[in-house]
Amino acid sequence: MMKKWLTLSVLLLISLLPASLMAGNETPTTAQETGTQPIDQLQLSEAVICETLESFKPLNPSVVFSVKTGSVMCFTAFEHVPEETSIFHDWIRQDKLVFRKKLILKTPRWSSVSSIQLREADKGSWRVEIRDADGNFLRILRFSITD
Repeated sequence: MMKKWLTLSVLLLISLLPASLMAGNETPTTAQETGTQPIDQLQLSEAVICETLESFKPLNPSVVFSVKTGSVMCFTAFEHVPEETSIFHDWIRQDKLVFRKKLILKTPRWSSVSSIQLREADKGSWRVEIRDADGNFLRILRFSITD
């Protein structure tokens, strides 16, 4: 009876193994395959456009702001910064670069912010392209400035 139970247990265990392991393939090694980022890679955990900060937390995040607000901020938080590096906040209005802010990130985690002052001429569609030191996109935030 014990031998029969052991055989059934082994068969059940084998049937639960992923097909890739049974075929002799190794486990996934890239971030894309596993759905996670490698431990040595910069990890952006939060990115928002907001009106202001309170205790270094974004206040009133939105995608539409009145020009009467006076200014808007791009807040970025990084959960994992493997080494000191820089990022860029590229402020773009109607497909034209208006302002580029280089920000330094330090280990082990870091938050950063850049802002623009609003004028009547700034109404319209905007985006902030958040890029790493090599120019790779980390995130794009779209928003509008209205009356």
